[in-house]
Amino acid sequence: MEKMQSLIGRSFLTLKDFTPEEIRYFLDLAADLKAKKKQGIFGNSLAHKNIALIFEKPSTRTRCAFTVGCVDEGGHPEYLGINDIQLGGKESVEDTARVLGRLFDGIEFRGFKHKTVEDLAAYAGVPVWNGLTDDFHPTQILADFLTIEEHFGDLKGRKMCFLGDGRNNMANSFLVGCGKMGVHLSVIAPKELWPEEELVAQAREYAKESGAVIEITESLDAVKDADVLYTDVWASMGEEAKTAERVKLLTPYQVNADLMKKTGREDTIFMHCLPAIKGKEVTEEVFESAASVVFDEAENRMHTIKAVMVATLGE
Repeated sequence: MEKMQSLIGRSFLTLKDFTPEEIRYFLDLAADLKAKKKQGIFGNSLAHKNIALIFEKPSTRTRCAFTVGCVDEGGHPEYLGINDIQLGGKESVEDTARVLGRLFDGIEFRGFKHKTVEDLAAYAGVPVWNGLTDDFHPTQILADFLTIEEHFGDLKGRKMCFLGDGRNNMANSFLVGCGKMGVHLSVIAPKELWPEEELVAQAREYAKESGAVIEITESLDAVKDADVLYTDVWASMGEEAKTAERVKLLTPYQVNADLMKKTGREDTIFMHCLPAIKGKEVTEEVFESAASVVFDEAENRMHTIKAVMVATLGE
């Protein structure tokens, strides 16, 4: 595919920063790279590129996706855990960014504060990619959108319901992504866990352009006609102390067989960014059912992350 000039050298912190056309390019490039990999065709767009992978939070899919995607395209990934560098400890984020930016061609960050990834991008002088922060998880949204397209053939006009913690990084990211790409989104959560009004208003502004409908509700009736039921763990990393409180609050929002039937459709799919706590946010029955596409999503993390690296850094 021909390179999209507007993406070269850009950081990837949140989908707020990208036009629908640019997001579409990431998805199309990911599909192209995935098809080529299945045929045994690999690129070298990251040849002689060194990629720093900074992880404050542990990870399975994000770490493996960046590593495999980088190697597939001829690059060298270097894992930097919390005990490997002085990020924000003995050395400021700004100084760490300036050092790593001189040694590496691109930097991935997965951690807690969104400001950390913003500061890395401001000072590194090379593309910085958000592998997850407390506020946003944009690479996951790309993987999810690619999975929906593979399953249904298109994205625009599909209806997604996100159930559970409506103010976590996944709900936030879907508000932005669905608003921009014309996907109807219902965030179904107790009022105590509704997303910030400012972000909802921003998503609705995007939706005016794309034709999406953005709904925030407590009612499970909102799952009617849904193409996708999506959930996430009830207590995000760092919130483990709130688990008992969340279980009490969110048990009515569990994705189970009855809720799947409530959509009134035979072809509704179940999605989850993983890892899942089966028996809490989703039952084992639904997780293991034919409606579940969670492992397609997991694989697509790699193809979409590869596309982000190739589009922003690749030769």
